[in-house]
Amino acid sequence: MTQDQRFSEFTDVISSFDQVREIMGDVHHSIEAKVIDRLDDICTSYIAASPFIIMASAGDSHIEVSPKGDPNGFVKVLDEKHLAIPERPGNRRADSYKNILENPQLGLIFLIPGKMETLRVSGEARIVRDLALRESMALNGRVPEFAVVLYVERALVHCPKCIVRSHLWQPEKWQDHSHLANISETYIQHAKLSMSEAEFDQLAEEKGWKELY
Repeated sequence: MTQDQRFSEFTDVISSFDQVREIMGDVHHSIEAKVIDRLDDICTSYIAASPFIIMASAGDSHIEVSPKGDPNGFVKVLDEKHLAIPERPGNRRADSYKNILENPQLGLIFLIPGKMETLRVSGEARIVRDLALRESMALNGRVPEFAVVLYVERALVHCPKCIVRSHLWQPEKWQDHSHLANISETYIQHAKLSMSEAEFDQLAEEKGWKELY
């Protein structure tokens, strides 16, 4: 199937950024000018307060958006041009790391619970194993095996409209999610596994998939 065939059911598809700009209107100069090429005091304060980030990468064949979470400030600011993200135990897919090795461009969004604004940072990344850096990011006695170091090229604080509209930090607006599949049920169905949820949970324990550190 060609790229055109994938969207053949749609009759009005935008094909140029000029069309986007015509529909949306001009951007105010202050919105464009707020992008900086380093981490200033505002950026570092956001990073220090953030326990959760979203990391976007694009390799030769796949685009990945990966969540990363740890105690506040787990992303370490090394200087105004560099930050480091420790690797913690996960599912070992390593999709983001494969992408970084194929294409080092990386994008991050920092979220802070209760804070409406978010911080966006992007630049060029490397996967590093310098011992001193890894030891400085140890948690609960566990030193990460490696870290992603990002050279900051763009940083900006994003306006709060999307958080306001989503009611993300308003528990009274949260929907009941008890009907949604848990991780065990999802693995079994999507991977077409011939096992019960109890058997999968036991496997996850044996493989260390539930370990935090």
